[in-house]
Amino acid sequence: MASRYTSLSKILEISKNESRPLSELVLEWEAADTELSKGDIYNKMAECLLVMEQAAKDGCDKDLRSTSGLTGGDAYKLKKFKEEGKSLLSESFSDSLITAVAVSELNAAMGKIVAAPTAGSCGIIPAAIITLLSNKKITRHQAIMGLFTASAVGSVIAVNASLSGAQGGCQAECGSASAMAAAAIVEIMGGTAQMIDYAVGISLGNMLGLVCDPVAGLVEVPCIMRNASGVVNAFAAAEAVLAGVKCHIPADEVIVAMKRIGDSMPHTLKETAQGGLAVTPTGKSIFKQIFG
Repeated sequence: MASRYTSLSKILEISKNESRPLSELVLEWEAADTELSKGDIYNKMAECLLVMEQAAKDGCDKDLRSTSGLTGGDAYKLKKFKEEGKSLLSESFSDSLITAVAVSELNAAMGKIVAAPTAGSCGIIPAAIITLLSNKKITRHQAIMGLFTASAVGSVIAVNASLSGAQGGCQAECGSASAMAAAAIVEIMGGTAQMIDYAVGISLGNMLGLVCDPVAGLVEVPCIMRNASGVVNAFAAAEAVLAGVKCHIPADEVIVAMKRIGDSMPHTLKETAQGGLAVTPTGKSIFKQIFG
C-alpha cells in the first residue's frame, strides 16, 4: 500500500520503536496488503534471489552478446582478469563489478533478470547481495530479507519521486537502485534504522543529476557500466555509515531533491537518446551502424 511508503523516516521510526528490522515490517505489510501469507511472500522474494544468481552466472558467458551486437562479453573479461590475479581491487570490490556488469549484459541480451527496480538498473542490487553472500558469508535468509529492505526504499522513492529514466533521468534508475542496495547492505551488516537513512541519503545524493542518455536508444551504453558504478557507490555509502559517518541531509529530503532535479531536466536527457553521450559523434555513428 503506497500510503505506508510516503516517508522513509516514518517507516524507519516504526522499525526503531518496535526494535524490529525494516525487512520484517515490509514482509508483514506486504502479506497484509496482498492477502497472502508471509511464507508465500518470502518464497517469492527467494525466487527473485535465485533469478539474480542465475543471471550473474549466465551473464559471464564468454560468447554472450546483445541483440544489437553492441555489448556482451565484458563481464567475462572482468572475471578472467580477476582469476589471472591481475585485479587492482579487493575480492569484494572486484566481484561486485563483475556481477553488476554480468546481470546488465544479460539484460541487454534479452536474458531473464529481476528489474530491481528497473531493467536498466538491474545489476546493482544483485551485485551487492551476491557479493555479500560470497564474501561476507551471510545466510540466504539475510540476503532475502535484505531484498525486502531494498524494496521499501524503492517504494518510498516511487511514491515521492520516480524510478523511471524517462521521467527522472538515470538518477531515478541507477541512483535509486544504488540507494536501495546501500540500505540492504547496512541492514544485513547489522546497521541501525538511522544508518539506513544515512546510507540512502549519501548514495542517492552522490548520483543526483545523473542523466539518461542511452546511445542508439538502447539500454546498453553507458547503462551497463553505470550499474557497475552504482554498486560501488552503494558499498561506499554503506561502509561510511557503518563506520559512523552521518549524512547531513535526511534521505526523504534527498529524494524530493531528486524529483525536483528530474522535473527540471530537459527531455533530451531523459531516455530520448537526444542528448548527452547519445549525440556525440561516436554515439551517432553507432546509431547508424545498428539501424542504418
